[in-house]
Amino acid sequence: DAYPPVWVLTSFLPAGDESEAQLATIGAALAQRWEALAPGQPLNWVFQCRNEALRTQGRTETRLMAGSVPDPHVVTEQGARFKVHVLRGQNHGLFLDMAEGRRWLREQATAHPGPGLKVLNLFAYTCAFSVVALQAGARQVVNVDMSHGAMAIGQQNHQLNGITTGASFLAHDIFSSWGKITRSGPYGLVIVDPPSYQKGSFVATKDYARLMRRLPDLLAPGGHALLCLNAPELGVDFLQSQMQELAPELQFVERVANPAVFADVDEGRALKVLVYQAPELAA
Repeated sequence: DAYPPVWVLTSFLPAGDESEAQLATIGAALAQRWEALAPGQPLNWVFQCRNEALRTQGRTETRLMAGSVPDPHVVTEQGARFKVHVLRGQNHGLFLDMAEGRRWLREQATAHPGPGLKVLNLFAYTCAFSVVALQAGARQVVNVDMSHGAMAIGQQNHQLNGITTGASFLAHDIFSSWGKITRSGPYGLVIVDPPSYQKGSFVATKDYARLMRRLPDLLAPGGHALLCLNAPELGVDFLQSQMQELAPELQFVERVANPAVFADVDEGRALKVLVYQAPELAA
């Protein structure tokens, strides 16, 4: 993954399979390629191991292999700036494979008529969707995430982009109460981008359905829902069949393509980003 000026290599191999000799070979290949791409520029790269033994403990091992990492580390995507942290944790502050989802949102917010789009951003993490929506002319974004730390970075991301109004930040477990969320609705767009499995907070196989049931009441007439799922073991049918059962009035519109650089040998196992739309008001 590229978080300029840093490259991040992530391995999911079993413990012991990333020998020092292998890492040295990889490092030499990266250095050779980087010298061809950016002659005279230093190579900065980080290695993170997420083998099964570590994942079961909720841990990772991260090492700076060469060069340095800026502090603060800020990256830019389509004119938006985001704070990232590649030396700690599994999630680095910005999910690069969601770039096309953010591009889709930017187009929706730009094209929305009237006073601007009202957005509900569930599982907001560091609020990248919110920054993009408000940059593109959205009127209001309600960001909801139970992680106070992630929401604090989300607020910093808005400040980085000079956004001072339009966003609210609710550090809240949505399953404990929907009152605050529904009172701020209805919304022209609801973004649902939960973790696929996070023990104690969200398990897609049982909890995604609880979100789908809420969508018809959260959406304004003609409003859109952006449903996201990054679970290789769950295909597009997992989302589509449940939506047909639990929110049949919402119509499937499209699957947003993943960035070309994240091409997968099996589209069914890749990131899923589906668009649904609520019916318009009857004439």
